[in-house]
Amino acid sequence: MISLNDFLVFALASLVLNITPGNDMLYVATRSTTQGIKSGILSALGITAGCLVHLSAAVIGLSAIIANSAIAFGVIKYLGAAYLLYLGIKSFLNKQNIFSINEKTEKKSLSNLFWQGAFTNVLNPKVALFFLAFLPQFIHPENGSTALQILLLGLWFNFSGTLVNIFVAILFGKLGNWLADKQGFIKWQNKITALLLITLGIKVALSSRK
Repeated sequence: MISLNDFLVFALASLVLNITPGNDMLYVATRSTTQGIKSGILSALGITAGCLVHLSAAVIGLSAIIANSAIAFGVIKYLGAAYLLYLGIKSFLNKQNIFSINEKTEKKSLSNLFWQGAFTNVLNPKVALFFLAFLPQFIHPENGSTALQILLLGLWFNFSGTLVNIFVAILFGKLGNWLADKQGFIKWQNKITALLLITLGIKVALSSRK
């Protein structure tokens, strides 16, 4: 089964990736600012549902790759390190305010907010790359069922992301436009998450050479 050390590193990486501004977080922040906290939370739950689609594909696809091709699995492991480094460098260089809230956003029903959140996540390449390139770093066939390991880690990633997005929904529901205008806060958030991502990327690259 998954070792405690692997789980703690994975949990930290998941948190860093989930607090990195992206399409999902922007969607939740926009809905909370324009339609209230309840709408933001429903949007976050829709994103949770969409993430289950990625998880299901990972359980089926990655399990097959691990079982049939050690070389392919090795390539995927190195892609995970490159993926983290790419996200870190991109965040470090990013100067755009991703939280520019558009007050003219079309208002939608609660059910539409949920399903739009789900589709936003299903079509989010960051989530797909996470499952395909990063999650396999922590899968060890010698420790038992690979499908079960993928499922447990994927569920934790989804749980962590849901908590982050619900927090974003509450925060932007109360402070929305004020927070979106705080360029200093956004700049430092990008720098801190960038450094964490780069550090994790280097750790993964080095550990992959065992």
